[in-house]
Amino acid sequence: MEHIISVAELADVPDGTAILDVRYRMGGPPGAEEYAKGHIPGARYVDLDAELAGPPGAGGRHPLPRPEDLTAALRRAGVGRDRDVVVYDDWNGWGPARAWWLLRWAGHRRVRVLDGGLAAWKAAGLPLSTEEPAPGGGDFTAAPGGMPELDADQAAGLARRGVLLDARAGERYRGETEPIDRTPGHIPGAVNAPTTANVGPDGRFLPAGDLAARFAALGAHPAAEVGVYCGSGVSGAHEILALAVAGIPAALYVGSWSAWSADPTRPVATGPNPG
Repeated sequence: MEHIISVAELADVPDGTAILDVRYRMGGPPGAEEYAKGHIPGARYVDLDAELAGPPGAGGRHPLPRPEDLTAALRRAGVGRDRDVVVYDDWNGWGPARAWWLLRWAGHRRVRVLDGGLAAWKAAGLPLSTEEPAPGGGDFTAAPGGMPELDADQAAGLARRGVLLDARAGERYRGETEPIDRTPGHIPGAVNAPTTANVGPDGRFLPAGDLAARFAALGAHPAAEVGVYCGSGVSGAHEILALAVAGIPAALYVGSWSAWSADPTRPVATGPNPG
């Protein structure tokens, strides 16, 4: 199944498709209020911080939720075992990408991200709704293990023997600034590949061939061992999605820099990309 869906395709999806509104802005308030002002008809709001992540702690700012908690959240959102799922937002696609990755990690294979998000939907002149569907109706049960993941030691090892991509902005990777986490810098051996370069000005993903060329220039290709991290496992999921569009499998270090930098025993590198 394709990983992204166009507005035209979403406008023609069969009844029964679960549409999830995953509005999320890093450091901003939950998107529930914006959802209430207008959303794609039939969509249900899912809170990334509260439902698509566990409580912050040693595992980072957005650790994996407990499977039973994820199951309950997805059932409230109407996600079924055999129902297609489409996820979207109104910002940069990070929230939907996290939902896409998490659903696939939990064993759901029929999930796609709306390319261009709510902006593309509005640009096509399609309607919004303020009606909130009643919660429930889902029968999906989370069964972890559907997507590869890394812990800190595995991420460190992959940076030495394969390709570990850092999806954060260049200034955070280089250690010039760190607005959120304890220590600036990056995992030694990681290569910077900002998530923002995966999309064009309209927020849509670059063509698969362009993405493949971008990642190949960084050493990531289908035959390579590839991992990704970011600040807390959200924008990194967007990078995993872009890699999937390009046909490159990759593992996600969910704890990412928020977990790595919180451990004073972990080494920290600064400066530009190697080479």
